Amino acid sequence: MTLLTDDVRAAITAGRLAHLTTLEPDGSPQVSLVWVGIEDDELVVGHLASGRKIRNLEADPRVAVSIETDRTNPMGLQEYLVIRGTARITPGGAPELLQRLAEVYLGPGVTFPPMDAPPPGNVIRITPTRVGGVGPWAG
Repeated sequence: MTLLTDDVRAAITAGRLAHLTTLEPDGSPQVSLVWVGIEDDELVVGHLASGRKIRNLEADPRVAVSIETDRTNPMGLQEYLVIRGTARITPGGAPELLQRLAEVYLGPGVTFPPMDAPPPGNVIRITPTRVGGVGPWAG
């Protein structure tokens, strides 16, 4: 059974920035704002360079992703989604993923990344292990 219900998928693909939390070598959190999409039953994030989050994931694959929605629940609280999971890094494919996500985050017809011959980068694939937050997905 997938944790990515229709409500969860709608929140992920609505074009709202996500907060990706990885763990630093000392165990402290490192947070990056990212574009996120879905492929099969995994969250996907593209990264052109080999930055801090990639190095953190190579050492410890545990992650948390949070996304605010544009909805308010009956109690007046802003709905948000928190997904905990395990990440794996797939070399290459980042420019293609970022182009697809740019259509959602920046608008139709946009070219992203805005450069000739971008590096292949990496795709971060996150397998959800727990879903929570405030919204129809909360347990």
